[in-house]
Amino acid sequence: MTVPRPAPKSIDETLDLLTGADYVADRSLATVLFLSLRMKRPLFLEGEAGVGKTEIAKVLADALGRRLIRLQCYEGLDVSSAVYEWNYAAQMIEIRMEEAAGKVVRSDMERNVFSEKYLIRRPVLDALTGKAGAAPVFLIDELDRTDEAFEAFLLEILSDFQVTVPELGTIKAEEPPIVIITTNRTREIHDALKRRCLYHWVDYPNAERELEIVRRKVPQANRRLSAEVVSFIQKLRQVELFKAPGVAETIDWAGALTELDKVALDPETVSDTIGVLLKYQDDIARIEQGEGRRILNEVKAELSAAE
Repeated sequence: MTVPRPAPKSIDETLDLLTGADYVADRSLATVLFLSLRMKRPLFLEGEAGVGKTEIAKVLADALGRRLIRLQCYEGLDVSSAVYEWNYAAQMIEIRMEEAAGKVVRSDMERNVFSEKYLIRRPVLDALTGKAGAAPVFLIDELDRTDEAFEAFLLEILSDFQVTVPELGTIKAEEPPIVIITTNRTREIHDALKRRCLYHWVDYPNAERELEIVRRKVPQANRRLSAEVVSFIQKLRQVELFKAPGVAETIDWAGALTELDKVALDPETVSDTIGVLLKYQDDIARIEQGEGRRILNEVKAELSAAE
């Protein structure tokens, strides 16, 4: 069993914690994460898909030795899926057994069937059960996929870290969980929820930091290949695309090219593997119509000039 570890005591320690878990972060992210931990405030991370928002929660849970509880948001998410529900089948069996045994005192029966024994804890309620010094990391992933009604329900959770179960009463966290909220900004999140959080925009990394990420995540990749991959993707993000590749795609592409025993990029390889980077046909068509060759020529020229 993993022993929970205390939160970092400074921004530098926070940066070291992330770096030690192979998450290459800038100081601004380390600062807001440190403040979130010290102030016990939820951290609201916004940015394009694939820039590493979800990974922050995973790294934090692993580095601090805490449980990671993930609520994956989607359209139509409701209380029974996110917070709790009763085990109706088990309750019905209990009622039948009590009736068969002649135990028909209504108040006693209700007290028995509406007990913790039959309560199914979903992620929100589960996140409120952490003990002092061992509160879990609670990841609310892609909040923008839910509707405003569920977003409003979260206000009580983020304000008081408690949930009201009518049959049991109010369940309050002994120690608030470490809350990480992510959104890909497909819709705006209400200001009332944002005010309860510390905010950080997670942007695409610069070339130097992205190269460090690739070298950590795909250490077996050829160094020249890694440099070309990062430079190519940095330039590709400047092209008007429906969906620019994120850091996750950079790592995947470097890994795929390594599996193919490539040590450098060439036009044929870019064309054959472009589906690892781009997931929309219009974007792929644009790159294959000459944009990809132009970017590759620029990459080769710049890296050669720098040698």
